[in-house]
Amino acid sequence: MSRLIRFFTKILDICKLVPMLPVVVIAAIPLALLGDWRPWGNAMAIPVLGNPGFGQWLVIALVLVIVIDTVRGMIDDLRHGQVGVDVLAVVAILSTVAVAEYWASWAVTLMITSGEAIEEYAQAKAERSLTALMEAAPQTAHVVNLPGVGRGFAADKGDSSDGFRRVGSASAAAAAHRFDTVPVEQVQLGDVLMVLPGETVPVDGELLSGTATLDLSNINGEPVPREVFAGARVMSGAVNGSTALTMRATQVAADSQYQRILELVASAQESRPAVVKTADRLAVPFTVLSLVIAGVAWAVSGVPTRFAQVLVLATPCPLLIAAPVAYIAGTGRLAAAGVLIKAQDVLENLGRVTQVFFDKTGTLTVKQPQVVRVEMLPGAATRLNEDHVLMMAGAVESYSVHILSKGIAKAGAEALARLRQRFEDGQRLCPEPEASWPGHGREYPVVKNINEDAGKGVSGEVNGHAVRVGRLSFAAAGEDGFLAVDRTVPSRSEDDLRTRFGLLQPDEMASYVSVDGQLIARIVLRDVPRANAKTALAKLHELGVTELAMLTGDKRASANIIASEVGIDEVHAELFPEDKVAAVRAATGAGKTVTMMVGDGVNDAPVLAVADIGVAMTDGTSTAASESAQVVIMNDNIAAVPRAIAIARRTKRVMLQAVLAGLVLAAIGMIAAAFNLIPVVVGAFLQEAIDVVSILWALTALIDRD
Repeated sequence: MSRLIRFFTKILDICKLVPMLPVVVIAAIPLALLGDWRPWGNAMAIPVLGNPGFGQWLVIALVLVIVIDTVRGMIDDLRHGQVGVDVLAVVAILSTVAVAEYWASWAVTLMITSGEAIEEYAQAKAERSLTALMEAAPQTAHVVNLPGVGRGFAADKGDSSDGFRRVGSASAAAAAHRFDTVPVEQVQLGDVLMVLPGETVPVDGELLSGTATLDLSNINGEPVPREVFAGARVMSGAVNGSTALTMRATQVAADSQYQRILELVASAQESRPAVVKTADRLAVPFTVLSLVIAGVAWAVSGVPTRFAQVLVLATPCPLLIAAPVAYIAGTGRLAAAGVLIKAQDVLENLGRVTQVFFDKTGTLTVKQPQVVRVEMLPGAATRLNEDHVLMMAGAVESYSVHILSKGIAKAGAEALARLRQRFEDGQRLCPEPEASWPGHGREYPVVKNINEDAGKGVSGEVNGHAVRVGRLSFAAAGEDGFLAVDRTVPSRSEDDLRTRFGLLQPDEMASYVSVDGQLIARIVLRDVPRANAKTALAKLHELGVTELAMLTGDKRASANIIASEVGIDEVHAELFPEDKVAAVRAATGAGKTVTMMVGDGVNDAPVLAVADIGVAMTDGTSTAASESAQVVIMNDNIAAVPRAIAIARRTKRVMLQAVLAGLVLAAIGMIAAAFNLIPVVVGAFLQEAIDVVSILWALTALIDRD
């Protein structure tokens, strides 16, 4: 029963899309039962038409309605710069009426109306991923009106004579319901908003709540909800978790992240790629050819019906519908893969890419340097091991803003987990007094007295130990900031200490760690390639991309190491932004080369604009790179680059197959009709079948076979 209900629901939806379709279907009943019924006798005989019956007049009326509507649409297309080629349908339907083939006329009207329904269905199917993004757009926002934070209290921010801020103007009723629900367009900068559990964040803002769990899948495809903390940026389009959060609006709705995504989607939907425009233009000679075949068949046979027989099979739908449907389907597949394009022309160019340039840091590598090893200072007397060093260094570095701090903090958290596991496994044998110090046996270390000396390092107390992390001179210095001198211990100078550790590789950097005034270790970090970078670049070669190049401002030695690890063919190192622009511009102007530039930073914006296709890799946040790029990867995944190219190529291949298959079938049908092998009524239904085959073939661009 439920299946039957769903079937009739779909039928009703189709009828809503094309209201004339049920009318045309019902018109078949009076045509069959009362087609030749003429209660008026011969009083209504008309030249050309003769004396149609009651059911036949109903078909003629339908034909007039559809012809008028079609002509109106053709005129509107011409006004918008598109070629109106529905003239074939108009001539075909009028010719069937002229030769008194009323069943053929009814079949053509059914063909036109059902064709519109099929087109609407195909468009909706192809745009499903894009439509889901549109429907998820936030519509309302809860603006907090509590005393001291609501809009109505802006005038009360001054201080009264007693030194306290005035909040007395707030009414009890306003405070009781806490917030006002308004359209998202009415949110103003600085408004304090409440987002209830399961609701979508309406605008970009700053988190005021202590913590929040956000689902960012609508923005960047991230499958696992992200936990954020007070002060973090909250992006519109994110879905709140199980607890309400408060935030302060830092952007109005029109400038927020989700609105930018919707603008990209809208521009892609409204654009028409060059191949679709070409298909439109090819429809004109196809129309002329169809009219010539029909005219010759009429002239040679001397039978006017032959003209109608040919034209009812002349369908330009493979050109007019299948081509754009395939491209919209490809755009939808890209969106589902986390890739947004700004115009459908980009989809066409993606499939022709022959050379790809990559930025290094943050594109081929992870965004921050990562810890690769911990080196203990030879000869240093300490009971601590590498995990203890990482745990303590990570604890203090988690409060730092230095470029290396995130990598050390991440490694410190992993080391803490290993230490905790060892503790749970029974390795609790720590000597006194350490066993009694704060933090021993706790889930997290006790951290106190954090102090960061900009450009030098960060210090603090971890579980009762004084920890210093940073430059060698900072870590090895005493409390007075000077390197201690101990004449009884050789190799105490900074150069000697560095020599005892050994040399770093060209792409490595180090932070030094001292505990309780004793230098004991250094933490070595480097730019680490993304885990899937080598696989992604190998896939590009498999797709026929002939050259992969790196553009970086980093030193050549460091660049060469990364290039060899991920499979880059050519390295351009120690470049300024203008040098990157010159390199891409030189390749772009070289013959048939189609260039792509992939980057993630603000300094990549100029070179992204110069390449044939600029690709910005982001995690969903808006940057100058994504503003100047034609393609935006929303999930910060380099594997999306070869996937986007593969989708683009398959889309174009499917489009060409659908168009050629439809045109070949139509041409065969017209020739057969010209030789009177296909009756006019059968031809009308056969033409509909050709349209359906062509459009369904175009929809196979939605199938993931890459």
